[in-house]
Amino acid sequence: MSPTVHELRNAIRAATGRFEREVEASFTKEELQAICETLETDVAEPDQPSTTRMRRRIRAQVGIAESPEAAAESTFRKADLQAIADAVGASSEV
Repeated sequence: MSPTVHELRNAIRAATGRFEREVEASFTKEELQAICETLETDVAEPDQPSTTRMRRRIRAQVGIAESPEAAAESTFRKADLQAIADAVGASSEV
């Protein structure tokens, strides 16, 4: 059986050194930052980058989009989460 979106998010959280959540929730800004750091995605900015900018960079880094400029701004869908989980070495086995 394929993992749920919640299970994928928690696997990504665990692989990036964040705490798993009992309730289903989108990634926080800090969790997106941890994903970027794990993927070695450049997020060097004077202030913390926006969630939209981090999502776009993550999509480009894992091959979902050709570039951050071409990436979608929306929250991650299940296929996106699977690609991210694979890129960070997350295990979504239950």
